[in-house]
Amino acid sequence: MVIFILAVLGLVFGSFANALAWRTHNGKDILSGRSQCPACGHKLGPLELIPVLSFLFLKGRCRACHIKIALHYPIIELLGVLTFVASYIYWPASLSGHGQLILFIAWLVVSVGLLALLVSDHLWMLLPNKIIYSSLVVAVIGQLIYLIGYAPDKPHQTILWGASVLVASGIFFVMHEISKGQWIGFGDVRLGLVTGTILASPAKSLLMIFLASLMGVVYSLPHLLARRRTLSDRIPYGPFLIVSAALVLLFGGHVLDWYNQHLLHP
Repeated sequence: MVIFILAVLGLVFGSFANALAWRTHNGKDILSGRSQCPACGHKLGPLELIPVLSFLFLKGRCRACHIKIALHYPIIELLGVLTFVASYIYWPASLSGHGQLILFIAWLVVSVGLLALLVSDHLWMLLPNKIIYSSLVVAVIGQLIYLIGYAPDKPHQTILWGASVLVASGIFFVMHEISKGQWIGFGDVRLGLVTGTILASPAKSLLMIFLASLMGVVYSLPHLLARRRTLSDRIPYGPFLIVSAALVLLFGGHVLDWYNQHLLHP
């Protein structure tokens, strides 16, 4: 039952993430007005707002203008389901305690903002401050409640949190300053504040950066070999950071344990 509820919530909030990305990019208030077709402005009715199912019923086209609906809409909605359900199944600690439950809920809320940022960076190569800072506030509140009320070793875990943010955001800040914004955008520096807070571990933040960079290479290499891109072309790095942050949050502990056991202490 919990998984079913989370799947439904994932669909709903995945749809919300799509709307949040589009409305923020177009300077519209997320809480006012009805959703509409980006192409013709047709106001969407209730049957056109059912996540994934409406896309299938409409055969991927707007009912009014018949323009194709962008594929990222159902993809993000399904990613919302995957995020909510996988986070519950693979959460790295027991959710029976109040402290972990608070961190889990904070992560689910932040993940909606991250999905919206993924869409925004993929489509327009922008990471809006409004979404980043809103997500950061939720992440910080979650961590503070956990540290103050439930953390077993408050000083140590506070230091780890600070070091995690320093790694996740500081490395990108140095790269941005050295390259004068050519290597990485300042939006990624701000995004590091969110991911560093969520991961709350410098080792996990380093793993996130490594994994995101690996994803970027795997994505870019075929385009370079096919000469569809050059080394000077910019690609959105935010989506790789967001996906890798989610993976590291859920599975990074196992990877680091394996690394310590087999490589550091063979």
